[in-house]
Amino acid sequence: MSENLIHIFVYGTLKPGECNYQRYCAPRVVQERLAIAEGQLFHLSLGYPGMTEGVGWVSGVILSFPNPSIFEDLDCLEDYQPHRPPEQNEYQRQEIQTYTPDKHPLKVAWVYWMNPAKIQQYQGVYLPDGNWNSHIKSKKSSKGR
Repeated sequence: MSENLIHIFVYGTLKPGECNYQRYCAPRVVQERLAIAEGQLFHLSLGYPGMTEGVGWVSGVILSFPNPSIFEDLDCLEDYQPHRPPEQNEYQRQEIQTYTPDKHPLKVAWVYWMNPAKIQQYQGVYLPDGNWNSHIKSKKSSKGR
């Protein structure tokens, strides 16, 4: 069965426990696995992250779904239309190699990338540890909470 699953690497608001997981993923996800992927992560002025290709590691989760209908909702959320010129999309959907947290190859999964021009447009702040959750937690603790 796992041969037919759709695997998506998520690194921000679609991760379990984050604001978009319950609405978009929880009802349909059949497997979750911690993973990392090569790239760079940025916190955007809009309050969510964007990942680009680059040197570094991004922490996330591979969510597995039973069929490709999940793309209808996620493409809408991520403002991605496959037939639209790339510069008109907020994110691009692409397959990438993922790895276990200790950097052993895992599986190919889909990811929503953001192009560097969009990162700059949204005043992206580079997160060198590649972990959006640790950035969010540090922002909350610096507010005196």
